[in-house]
Amino acid sequence: MEHPGLSTNMRRILLLISCLILAVGICGGPLMMRLYYVEGGSRIWLSSWLQTGGWPLTLIPLAILYYYRRKTEGSNAKFYLMTPRIFIASFIIGVATGLDDFLYSWGGSKLPVSTSSLLLAAQLAFTAVGAFFIVKLKLSPFSINAVVLLTVGAVLLGIRSNGDRPEGVTSKEYIIGFMMTLLAAALYGVILPCIELIYMKAKQAITSTLVLEIQMIMSFAATAFCTVGMIANKDFQAMSREAKQFNLGEARYYTVIVCTAAIWQCFFVGIIGVIYCSSSLMSGVMIAVLLPVTEVLAVIFFKENFSGEKGLALFLSLWGFVSYFYGEFRQTKKQKNTSPEAEMTITTHTESV
Repeated sequence: MEHPGLSTNMRRILLLISCLILAVGICGGPLMMRLYYVEGGSRIWLSSWLQTGGWPLTLIPLAILYYYRRKTEGSNAKFYLMTPRIFIASFIIGVATGLDDFLYSWGGSKLPVSTSSLLLAAQLAFTAVGAFFIVKLKLSPFSINAVVLLTVGAVLLGIRSNGDRPEGVTSKEYIIGFMMTLLAAALYGVILPCIELIYMKAKQAITSTLVLEIQMIMSFAATAFCTVGMIANKDFQAMSREAKQFNLGEARYYTVIVCTAAIWQCFFVGIIGVIYCSSSLMSGVMIAVLLPVTEVLAVIFFKENFSGEKGLALFLSLWGFVSYFYGEFRQTKKQKNTSPEAEMTITTHTESV
């Protein structure tokens, strides 16, 4: 950690603030994206761009951390900690993140928030499988149980695929959106273990500054990828026309655009803060806890139908989350009790997920 002198109370305050920021990102991001589509927005590449377009906001905590290093280390403080090798790896994963943003935005343009959120819950299953092959993570019975439950939940939603189809969306478009969202979950399930692999192969201390730098480069690369898509699709030229036709008005169109980018960045900064102040296990628990909140907000604000199938899928998703993280908790506790060396290994693992 970069702040060894940080008091317990200050760390708890930072953890609370990080959890609040993460909650804004998890709950607000999907809702703002759906608001854009519901009120007349139709540019999928633009919506993809907004998911990481707020990356310059990451410069604020990086500047604060650099000021802190200058204060404690003097002129010896490095302006940045990232090596060229980590930069290249982060950039490549960032491009993959841009593709993932596009898949999620495509799905989000055709699906209700309540459905797309439940489908993205299957990301945990894909992450477990991806981690098994990429970082050789051993799957416990709890992890396998979570994979099965989340898969069943996704299949259950697919059985009644037309039951909550938004107005103006054809059956074919709905099915494509359904598959795109699942692909987005699958791709992100590969991206997360790849990030963990970067941490494992970094050959340097994983500090909060380095984690933020990696996140910033990934977001920058994803934004650059989506910018190319926007140029090819002529989204920049279409924005002024779309703003004039936006149901909420031209001024509110740009307000929605700016707020969406800022809220999505809250997700990334918040999750980094939770991992830094606590662990990746805590960040996973926060996501699991906030999933039902996103569902309820979607029903309230967009009057979405919450059918019995969605309720059962939500139950299976939460059951899968609890099973997975209970298994992680037991494994961590077991290894911590084994030896101090094992404890050091677990700490490194949880900081890198």
